[in-house]
Order: sequence, then structure tokens, then C-alpha cells
Amino acid sequence: MSAKGSESLKIYVDGDACPVKEEVYKVAFRYQVPVMVVANSYMRVPGHALVEQVVVAAGPDVADDYIAERADEKSVVITADILLADRAIKSGATVIAPNGKPFTENSIGNAIAVRAIMADLRAGGDVVGGPAPFKKTDRSRFLSALDEALVRLQRSD
Repeated sequence: MSAKGSESLKIYVDGDACPVKEEVYKVAFRYQVPVMVVANSYMRVPGHALVEQVVVAAGPDVADDYIAERADEKSVVITADILLADRAIKSGATVIAPNGKPFTENSIGNAIAVRAIMADLRAGGDVVGGPAPFKKTDRSRFLSALDEALVRLQRSD
């Protein structure tokens, strides 16, 4: 079986600074979907047959490359990284931000443009705020979005 085109659903978590890992496990266990937590350092993951921790080499985009190279139409990718989201969408994956908002073909272009504008402002010395604080409603929206994505993908089998 090749990394691409795998027959079963998988969830890939961009593990560094992901605030919803516990929620991912909860939903994945309910649907019996394997989870790959990808990061460049060790972190605690449940000792469960459905959860695998993948530790990649340190370096920019190494975890992103691992996920992007394996994501396909039967994958759900959990990330706040806009460029990884874009790559995963191009591979056919369903992509959800930790706040529960989906990245889609229709929304990713705008997200990339806003990211570029913010980077330009920061480079010019402007002080710009970071992402909004993570809220309970974000967690709830994420749970619903992941649940809906898995149901949709399982029905498409």
C-alpha cells in the first residue's frame, strides 16, 4: 500500500501547538479512525492502537512535508498552518483548523493573501496582533466539524 491512495480514513494532526489533540482522539476513537500526530519533538499521546506519534527531523516544514506527502481524499488534516492547509487541499484532503473552521478550495486563497499581508506588515515593523485567543466555542465548533467530516468521508466509501 502506498502512502497516497490508502484505502482507509486517516487523521493527520500537525502536532506542534495543536490545542485540540484530546478532541481529535475522542472523535477518532468513536469512529475507529487512525490518528497520526506529526511533530518534530516527542509529545505525550495515548497508548492506543489507533494513535501513532511520528517524530520527524527538526527543521522548517519537515512535519508539513510529511503530512502533505501522505494526505489524500481519505484524509482529514488538522492544522492552523495555512500553507500546509493549501498543500493538503490540493491533495484532496479535508482540512480543519483547530478553531473548527474548514479550509476549502474556496477559502484558502483568501487565507494565503491575508497571511502574506500580515507578514509584510510585520516585516515593515508594524505591530499586528496574533490569532484570537482559543475559546470554548472554538473547541465545540472543532468537534462538530471533525465529526461531520468523518461521517461524510465514511459515507463516500
